Amino acid sequence: MESTTLSDDEGQSKKVNTAIQIAMARLEDEFRNILIPHATPIETDLLSESTPRSANSFTEFSVHSDYSNRVEEDALSRDGSSSLSEQAENSSRAISSYRSMSSIRELDLMPSDSIYDLRSIAERMISAGYFRECVQVYGSVRKAAVDGSFRKLGVEKLSIGDIQRLEWDALNAKIGKWIRAAKMCVRVLFASEKRLCEQIFQGLGSAADEACFMETVKGPAVQLFNFAEAISISRRAPEKLFKILDLHDTLVELLPDIDVVFEGASAESIRVQAAEIISRLAEAARGMLNEFENAVLREPSRVPVPGGTIHPLTRYVMNYISLISDYKQTLGELIVSRPVTGSRYSDDASTPDMDFTEHEEQSPLALHLIWIIVILQFNLEGKSKHYKDTSLAHVFVMNNVHYIVQKIKGSPELREMIGDTYLRKLTAKFRQAATSYQRATWVGVLYCLRDEGLHVSGSFSSGVSKSALRERFKSFNAIFDEVHKTQALWLIPDAQLREELRISISELLIPAYRSFLGRFRTHIESGRHPENYIKYSVEDLETALLDFFEGNAVSQHSRRRSQ
Repeated sequence: MESTTLSDDEGQSKKVNTAIQIAMARLEDEFRNILIPHATPIETDLLSESTPRSANSFTEFSVHSDYSNRVEEDALSRDGSSSLSEQAENSSRAISSYRSMSSIRELDLMPSDSIYDLRSIAERMISAGYFRECVQVYGSVRKAAVDGSFRKLGVEKLSIGDIQRLEWDALNAKIGKWIRAAKMCVRVLFASEKRLCEQIFQGLGSAADEACFMETVKGPAVQLFNFAEAISISRRAPEKLFKILDLHDTLVELLPDIDVVFEGASAESIRVQAAEIISRLAEAARGMLNEFENAVLREPSRVPVPGGTIHPLTRYVMNYISLISDYKQTLGELIVSRPVTGSRYSDDASTPDMDFTEHEEQSPLALHLIWIIVILQFNLEGKSKHYKDTSLAHVFVMNNVHYIVQKIKGSPELREMIGDTYLRKLTAKFRQAATSYQRATWVGVLYCLRDEGLHVSGSFSSGVSKSALRERFKSFNAIFDEVHKTQALWLIPDAQLREELRISISELLIPAYRSFLGRFRTHIESGRHPENYIKYSVEDLETALLDFFEGNAVSQHSRRRSQ
């Protein structure tokens, strides 16, 4: 009898289990069927919406949210005496107050009646021990929706290796897209998925809402952050610095939102990954600044730029550090040590050194910018030595240092960081180069206009040697012609600097020539063929000086002869 009873009990148990399995399979199918019609990707215009939602679109959560409502509603949802509809309503109300970041926007991904049905099925499946099956069905359907939204946002499925093999131009464009997508994914897409999980699963035990959320978004989240991680560990090329800083600033801005959206214990790996990426991006930025300094110092070009104009390196470096000043808040936090200057290279005379004693009040970042300008000047001085014409070498230095000064003055942020003390040093530098140019070019020209050697000793006639005077005018004409022809081809691109140097030359040359011509022209004009010797009038010289530093060949036009 006992064996017969046991056999009947086992049979009955099998029937019950079979019935439960059939019921759960049907519930699972129904669960999936309710989910699928609402698994379409989110429209990109909704993802990019920045205004708070209305009752049917977005919810905005205040920085000063009150958490007490959520605690009360959670208690109600766990109370067996409350109806399922009350639990769903309470859960929905609880979600509306738990956020701490006003930047988070949440979409209603499903209508309330579908959420009610899904919660009813989930409660029955979980209570029957089918928690894992319920999570897997939910995750598979919702993950497909997330993947579709990723595609609409332009988030590609690329491995870290794929990303590191991309050419920089292609990667540069992808970084911009990623930054926009990351903000939308964290603040809208993932946040909305988390809200939906809580509406359906919160209070059903076993941290079901957290499990379903991670089942849905962990893969996409890892895919999203792997992009930034690949950039953070890639080669530290200086041209990547500003995109690295953009990524860094984006993740720093998103980190509080990431901590909110991925707050559960099972999401810790996502929070840790984001924080580690920020740290690696910061280290990469520091390394790239050092690489840039080394690149400026070692830039190897030896071919002189035509006309002594601004070297491409100067333009590149000054544009680069102007951009650095735009990121001064971020870099000011990341750059905490002074640059390593000439002492790093011990006896290497090819590297400048820098005395920091007069820059004690300036930040480490400001010292790095000054150091970059120091090594740029050092490199330019080396390049100036490749000009065969000393005067042109001075024009080259003047042009380039003047450009540095103007770029600093043109950026209030950069000027503030560099400081007026060092700016005055740079100004004195290009003015000294202008003076050196004048000395190298015009001392020889003015030497022709001296009185010495023209007077005949012991003469009781005019006292002037006409033959010596003729040779002096011929020498002046030849030297000035050559200077005019040569230096008209030189280029001073800054109009004000060009005019200032011409005026300075005119103040040296014109009074000396006018005086010389006034004293001696009668001696030439009283002889034969005076036009062969007095080639220029004062006005002719003034006109000729207008050709200087324009970067154009002088046309062989006839000038008005002195009468």
